[in-house]
Amino acid sequence: MDNEIKFSAESLELVNRIIARYPEGKQKSALLPVLHIAQAEFGGWLSTETMNYVAGLLKLEPIEVYEVATFYNMFNLAPVGQCVIEVCQTGPCMLNGAGEIIQHISKRLDIKPGETTPDGKFTLKTVECLAACGSAPVMRVGNRYHENLSTEKVDSLIEEWCKCGKSSHDNPYNE
Repeated sequence: MDNEIKFSAESLELVNRIIARYPEGKQKSALLPVLHIAQAEFGGWLSTETMNYVAGLLKLEPIEVYEVATFYNMFNLAPVGQCVIEVCQTGPCMLNGAGEIIQHISKRLDIKPGETTPDGKFTLKTVECLAACGSAPVMRVGNRYHENLSTEKVDSLIEEWCKCGKSSHDNPYNE
């Protein structure tokens, strides 16, 4: 099978180091970091095949992995763009203009929350609390937070992302 899901040697070594932190029988404790690594390595999202692979590595039932992956909005269960823009939509952010930021990004990129641009460059998501209420409105792209947003600041960031061509599917567990 040519397209078998399998971590690179480097990622597998990292996964094994993470699993080793926990006593035998407690591998489930490694699930969140391993899912982050899997998402970063396999295109920024978790396919059923990827989640099944993770379940096998951790000696879990696949449903245990699906439950966690579907609970947290940091995991993407469908393909996403190179640059995933997550805008907080909880109370403090909305009171400080997040609604206008979401509308502005939607208009600028011609996509609605949950959609990806036709060129595959951007995905816009609305998320719950990004834990930066004091500097609302806030958005996250990969592992980077952008605070005290304005439409001008958002435009500048989008221009920067258009130029760099990098993916925002960072592995937060790179050591």
